[in-house]
This record gives sequence, C-alpha cells and structure tokens, in this order.
Amino acid sequence: MADTVVGQALSRVDARLKVTGAATYAAEHRFEGLLYGVIVNSTAARGTVSAIDVDAARAHPGVVRVLTDFSSLTLAHSVSELVFYGQPIALVLASTLEAATHGASLVEATYNRQEVMTDFNSSSATSVTAPSNPDYSRGDPEAAFRSAPHKVDLDFTISRENHNPIELPSTIARWEGDRLTLWDKSQWVQGAARTVAGALGIPVGNVRVLSEFVGGGFGSAIRAYDHVTLAAFAAREAGKPVKVVLTRRQFYYGTGYRPASRQRLALGANAAGRVDSLLYEVRTETCRYDEYEEGMTDLPKFLYGVPNTSTKYQITAIDAQSPSSMRGPGVVTSAFALETAMDQLAHDLRVDPIELRLRNEPTRDEVTKLPFSTRKLRECFETGARRFGWSRRDATPRSRTEGDLLIGMGMATASYHNNRRDVGSRARIDADGTATVATATSDMGPGTTTSVMQVAADALGLPAGKVTFRLGDSTYPTAPPHAGATTMASVGSATFTSCNALRNKFIAMAVADTASPLHGADPAQVTAGDGYLRLGDDDSTKDSYREILSRADLPSLEATATWGPGTIDTRVSTYGYGAVFAEVSVDPLLGLVRIRRIFAAYDVGRVISPKLAHSQAIGGMVGGIGMALLEGTYTDHRDGRIVNASLADYLVPVNADVPELDATFINTEDPQADPIGVKGLGEITIVGVPAAIGNAVFNATGKRLTDLPILLEALL
Repeated sequence: MADTVVGQALSRVDARLKVTGAATYAAEHRFEGLLYGVIVNSTAARGTVSAIDVDAARAHPGVVRVLTDFSSLTLAHSVSELVFYGQPIALVLASTLEAATHGASLVEATYNRQEVMTDFNSSSATSVTAPSNPDYSRGDPEAAFRSAPHKVDLDFTISRENHNPIELPSTIARWEGDRLTLWDKSQWVQGAARTVAGALGIPVGNVRVLSEFVGGGFGSAIRAYDHVTLAAFAAREAGKPVKVVLTRRQFYYGTGYRPASRQRLALGANAAGRVDSLLYEVRTETCRYDEYEEGMTDLPKFLYGVPNTSTKYQITAIDAQSPSSMRGPGVVTSAFALETAMDQLAHDLRVDPIELRLRNEPTRDEVTKLPFSTRKLRECFETGARRFGWSRRDATPRSRTEGDLLIGMGMATASYHNNRRDVGSRARIDADGTATVATATSDMGPGTTTSVMQVAADALGLPAGKVTFRLGDSTYPTAPPHAGATTMASVGSATFTSCNALRNKFIAMAVADTASPLHGADPAQVTAGDGYLRLGDDDSTKDSYREILSRADLPSLEATATWGPGTIDTRVSTYGYGAVFAEVSVDPLLGLVRIRRIFAAYDVGRVISPKLAHSQAIGGMVGGIGMALLEGTYTDHRDGRIVNASLADYLVPVNADVPELDATFINTEDPQADPIGVKGLGEITIVGVPAAIGNAVFNATGKRLTDLPILLEALL
C-alpha cells in the first residue's frame, strides 16, 4: 500500500492556475452588460450630508446612474448620518471603469459637520470595560506586586495597522429574478450571504456567494463591508450586473484594521526568577456604532504560572469605521507587552530569557484549571535555541559589533488558542473512481485546497491526484469564517468525518454484494488504499470504488457529515506554542534596524502539509517584521482623514526587509483536540515576532523600546 498523503510536502494543487493567471478572482469574471460602480466617500467623519450635487456626474458620457439614497438598506452603521470619514454617500454606475471613476470625482457634497473625535488618546475620550472581557483576578496581585523584590512596570503603545493584501476588496453582483449571485473576495461566504440578505431584506436562501480564489486577506475579508451590499443594491436598481472594486485608498476606509492600543504590563518576581504577580491593563480603539474587542487578555493570564494575576481591558469609541481582526488579533499585541516585560525581567535578574520562562512554566491552565492537551513549549525552546545558535548570544547589551553596526539577539514565546468550530462536509466518489469533497470555507492563501485534500485522500485511501476539494460557495455545507487559525482543525476534521462515512458506505455495499471479492467480510477488517478496499493487508482480496459503483449501476455515492469540538474544551486546554528567535543589526548613527535572521520552532500538533506549514510560518514572520518596524496608520485628527492611505506612504515589508527566515515544527499529534490531531497554525506564526525583534534591538543597543513600530528617532 502507498504511503500516506498527509505529511507529504506537496506543492499547492492550484499553484499552476495562480502563476499562469488561469485562476479567476472575484473582479475578473466577465458578464454581458456589466456596469462599473465607484463609491463616493464622505470627507466628514461626523454629521450629515446637507446637499449633494450629482448633475455633472450624471451628464458625464458613459455614466448610467448615480445612486445616493441608501435609506432602504440596513447596514452596520447609520445611513442617515455620517459616523466615519470615507463613509459611502453615493455610487456612480457607468459602462466603463474610467467613466465611473471620473463621474465619481464630479459629485459635490456639502456637510453639516459635528465636532469629531478620532484620537482615542484624547482627554475627551470615554472608555468602558470591554463587554466580553470583564476584569479578571486570581490571588492578590496588587499586594504581591508591592512586596516583590524585583519589579518590571512598562507602558506600551502600538499604532493602528491596516490590512494590505494584494487583491483589493472586489464584488460583482448579478440578479436573476429575485435571486442574487455575488462573486466576492470573501473569507466567509456564508457570512457575506447573511449580511447582504439582511441589508436588502431578502431571504438568505436567495443569495449565493462565490469566492473560489482570494488574493490575501489577513482578516480584511471576514465581514461583508458596505461595498458588497452596495454592489448588490446597485445591480438590483440598474437591472444589470455591477462590479465594485475599492481603490487602495478606499481600502483604508472601507474595511477594518488592527486597532491602536495602549498597554501596561507589570511583573513582580523573587530573586530566583519566580514571577509571583502580573498586572495587565490594556485599552484599544473601537467605533461608536460597534463595540469591537479582541482577545487581548488571553495570553497574559494564561501563558505563565503566575499565582497572582489581574487583567483589565477597556475600549474607547471614536469617530471611525469599526476595527476588525488582523492576523493574530489581540494576541500578537499583548504578546509584545508580555514578552518584552519578561525579557526586561530576565535582564534585571541576569537570567537567560529562556531559563526565566522555564522557571515559570505552569503545570496546568491557570485560568480554566484544566490539563493541557499537549504543551511542547520546552521542546520548542530547546530546538529553537539549538538551531538558532542562542548559546552564542552575549547577554550584555552593545557587546557585539560588526564594523559600525550593533548586533543583538532576542527571543519570545508564541501561543494561540486552538480554535475549532462546527463544520459540515460533503464527500462524493464518482463512477471513474475520483472523489470530490466540498464545504463552504475559503482559502485566502494558506493552501486549504491542498491540505484538506490530503486529509480526504488518506481517509478514502485514494492517491492525491484522484481527490478534489471544493470551497468558496455559500451553498456548500456550513463552514465558519476562514480566520482565527480555525480552518484546518475544523474543516479538516469535518472532511475526515465525511470521508470516513463515505468509505464505510462503500465497505457496507461491498461486503453485502455477492459479486464482490469482499463479500461476507467483517467490515471492521476492511482497509482502503490506492483506490481499493482490501481485507486487511491481503492484496489478493480487494475491490475498487469504480467496480462497486459499476455493479450497483450508480453514477456516484456520497456522504455528508458534521463535526464540531463539542465539549472538548471543557476537558482540556488546547493551545499551539512556539519559540521565536531574531537577530538584528542596528546602525547607531542612522537609527536603522535591519533583521538579519529569524527562526522559530512550533508545537502545532500534527503537520498535515509541511511545505505549506513552512510557508505559513514565513508569512507570519514577514507580518511580524512589518508590525515591529514599519506599519502604522496615521490619522489627521482634525477631520478623521487617514494621511498615509497608500502603499507609497504606508510601509510594508518588501524583499529588502526580509532576510533569512526559517521554521521547524515539533510534529506531535494532539489527539485530544480533534480527530486529525492538529492545532491552528495561521495566527501563531506572527505572535512573538515583534517582541523577539524588540528584544533583539535591546540586546544590540541597551534601549528598551515599548512603542511600535520602532522608529528611527527612538534609536538616535
């Protein structure tokens, strides 16, 4: 029998389609009579539109309609008043993109402006406790901190970050009678269907959302934002298909962002390096029409065994659009504070940073009091330190130089909750012996179509080339958002379940069929491999899927199943873990930080597809470099305008910023977490990276920086 498909370092099954341009993304579908829609954005962040002049736009050649009345729509925010800068106030439809774009520039609006507050650090800002993150305390953290002989107490600021995937938010809407089809860039096609149906006041069953290929997301396409609903609304009004694609500048106003944050993290420890108290306070920005919050307090109260711990999380509403999840939401932010404070404590105590963390390893989850399903963090430290060459690090800042450059090493711990949700999956084998598995998930880049195919192939006993995984269609079996490192554990487990059910159907047919070589066999003794069902390992007693279907005169056989985590999380604490190591150079005259290399070791359970897993790790590291050194969204607080809403002004890592990056995996199955033994990988790979870089900068310079991104002037 052939080796398993799971564990093979396969290339993406859709790689050739993507590199040759044959993959069709949302904006690339073509329809007769297609109209192009361009949104006109408000230039006021708060108030109302007192007048809007669209005559010049309507008169422009090629312009078909100018829509300004959205009162029939139910959006996430008010449509009668302005609640953020860039809010849509009109939609111009034209026969060409050029005509629609110029027509939109001709729309003139005047406003009744109200006083605007877009700075969440303003003294006039009002903060409230995050509704889903109430204050938490165990022990007596304040008293323990006061009496601690060694203390670290640091404040942190992190700038707002915007998603910048290559594919822009794009939607094509087409009506056929009362039924709507949307070709949309989406990380959650069924969520988009519900949002649009609710906004238009139509049954959700009348909306189909298709999103086979997604050109990057990072969380920006989890929600269906205004442009999706407006495309559907405009197509209904015009009676023709409508395409709406946001510009890069509109991207910054039309979707969410990682919220800016302010954090305080204080640690109290004894002389032996045992952390006895942890105080964590955080505040993030949100909008007035939504209370967006993130998992900011998860890591500080969980990661280390600190008996006296408190966390407080507040949100501050400003006049802006709602934040949204961005890779590692909440956790990468709080990890920067926690892991920076731990590094400072290690320095103060003259203890190796890894040793300090090992001295504070918990024996159980201190929040839930549950045992860990697996926690191979020690192995991550050991493997990462050996591969990275951590023993060569000099703990004394500014002790290593190369010419005029200061060289430093830093490390940080990474962790992320193993999210799993209920998923439905449908598996089918056709008369030619090929299989198709379908669920309504998406794939924004990690290679879901490949990795889930690998799970299906092994469950059915088929070669990889005989199995196709279909996704990105809201009519497929139910799936959660393609986000939160949820997909492999959830969709993979559901696929495993449906394929097992299908295989068992075939086994039942074979053992009941007098014409089958397996007739009368014990179903429990029948195995699957290479497209055949066998009696144990007996290659002489076998039957194929094709022959079973042929004898039954069936074109195909299918099975549908649902898998969910059920009560697993009430019995064990299941997280992924990692150790991240970074080396930097710093030019003390220019304040310029360069990443020289990053290496990480991860415990994420069973690795289904090593090549794709490594790619995920590299991508997360690149995102962490951006967060640490480059990325920050800046607002003109006079009116709420984002002043660097372009890739010319908003800095993201490019080739010159990305050095040698590598990762390894402690490949240990987690059978308690889910049937396929995996833990989420997509989010954890950014967690800890900014902290490791910041700690390396400290080792190089002796300057403890607590603001991100790290700016040149902070090092001069």
